[in-house]
Amino acid sequence: MPLYLDDLQAGQTFVTPGRTITEADVMSFAAWTNDNNQVHTDAEFAKSTRYGQRIVHGMLGASLCLGLIARTGVFEGSAVALLGIDQWQFTAPVFIGDTVTCTVEILSTRATSSGQYGIVERQLTLRNQHGETVQAGRMDVMVTTGPVG
Repeated sequence: MPLYLDDLQAGQTFVTPGRTITEADVMSFAAWTNDNNQVHTDAEFAKSTRYGQRIVHGMLGASLCLGLIARTGVFEGSAVALLGIDQWQFTAPVFIGDTVTCTVEILSTRATSSGQYGIVERQLTLRNQHGETVQAGRMDVMVTTGPVG
């Protein structure tokens, strides 16, 4: 069940279910973004890099945050628009086989001048199966104040 502007308040936190990143995820992302950098797609090349293995595309991790949040249902049916990605940091590598979760912290909420929508400022943190933060930043969203229709 979606949450609307009045259901959300600063300090609320939601934790998503986990998702294990697969070889197919990385290769599909490489294909549709045309980002075929060897650090993502060439296992032999990646052995010679600082991590000794392929790393997941940074933007795949950021994109997964949105998909993971959708699985909570919190914003499904209430979100109108993603307003921006700000202060996004890639703090540690993500590897094929890692299982990630996303924590969403509501920083603030405010109604727009129309009164039909609101702005929700959110801090997102992507963590691996070890609890290590691998990515974090802001992804604010516009939501409705109640059910549409």
